[in-house]
Amino acid sequence: MNAVVIAVCLMLAMSIARINVVIALTVSAVVAGVVGGLSIDQTVTAFNDGLGGGAKIALSYALLGAFAVALSHSGLTNLVSSSVLKFLGKEQQQQSSGIVRYVLIAALVAMSISSQNILPIHIAFIPILIPPLLQLMTRLQLDRRLVACSLTFGLVTTYMVLPVGFGGIFLNDILLTNLNENGLSLTSADVPSAMLIPAMGMVLGLLVAIFISYRKPRQYHESKEFTATVAAKVSKKDLAIAILAIVATLAVQLRTDSMIFGALVGFIIFSFSGALKQVDKDDVFTRGTKMMASIGFIMIAASGFAAVVDATGQVATLVKTLGEVIGDNKGLAAFLMLVVGLLITMGIGSSFSTIPIIATIYVPLALHFGFSSTAVVALVGTAAALGDAGSPASDSTLGPTAGLNVDGQHDHIRDSVIPTFIHYNIPLLIFGWIAAMVL
Repeated sequence: MNAVVIAVCLMLAMSIARINVVIALTVSAVVAGVVGGLSIDQTVTAFNDGLGGGAKIALSYALLGAFAVALSHSGLTNLVSSSVLKFLGKEQQQQSSGIVRYVLIAALVAMSISSQNILPIHIAFIPILIPPLLQLMTRLQLDRRLVACSLTFGLVTTYMVLPVGFGGIFLNDILLTNLNENGLSLTSADVPSAMLIPAMGMVLGLLVAIFISYRKPRQYHESKEFTATVAAKVSKKDLAIAILAIVATLAVQLRTDSMIFGALVGFIIFSFSGALKQVDKDDVFTRGTKMMASIGFIMIAASGFAAVVDATGQVATLVKTLGEVIGDNKGLAAFLMLVVGLLITMGIGSSFSTIPIIATIYVPLALHFGFSSTAVVALVGTAAALGDAGSPASDSTLGPTAGLNVDGQHDHIRDSVIPTFIHYNIPLLIFGWIAAMVL
């Protein structure tokens, strides 16, 4: 009857039942507080105090949405889509379509990996790049669940093993620091190598998604409005402005480490350059923020949920109870610690935020069962990464949904959350357990 387990299971059940994720998170937060021993007033206070933690990412999403819509009017990203369609020809052969599908998937995986380290813009590229490619995906009959899995793979696997960009933050600034603060003595070279085996589970999941689960064609309806946009002639001036806006957005984001100001600069360039003279600037901004508003609200609600869970103190209680149940079974200890990490991350929606919560409890518990230092790295790192893919509140699933559901044909839970949960959390759980036992 642990509050964390009950709240996360309730949130997942409500989400699968097609209840809005924001409502599911809010109701589950109240249940977590009450079951965890907080009064209603204390629960509401903790929830309200935690909301501010999601405000930054919510505003980032809103401005990115506005920038994405403005960019679509320039025709740059649509030009890429129409060029590939022209290359295929009016009468596409099955063989050529198959090749383009695989090339497109490989390009999206490469882009999502690059967004974590080469150009650390995280999910900022998704609402900009994916919507103009939806017509191409529809013509290719490409299953968007595969696209969601491909994007999530790059977003999650990269920070697990590559200590650059967001990977440097996850592996060195968060994971290594918290482990050493709790009694271990590790160097930065020890962490990535310990995470290689769990990362192989992610690779296996991607291969299964590509060649087994979603290899068959899937029908989608073409958007007439989008088709007209692609067919429109693109001027060289608008293309130049679009390129300038993209470069400025990336430069400002890398300089300030803020998606908010990066997207803002990009939108301002569009507004004052004359590229949006044929459309209402306010309408563009409103459409963009509306497109991303649901994601922003989910992230805000997830922050409130995490604050309530933390206030109950039930995470420590849960791990203590598991320690009593496990006895001397080392294999069972590793498995249950990973499962608890899965539950916590799926509720909070962020592997980065999970490590500080579980490290103080997991390190002494793992050492008590005789795990090596590198095995502890694999346990804590995998326990945090578990649930990042497959959580309704994670930006690793919300980002792909934001790009793929522009035309209303991609359900967040059934087409992003469930596919990524099946293909990544299950193999990651298995490979994480193997790493803990052999390292």
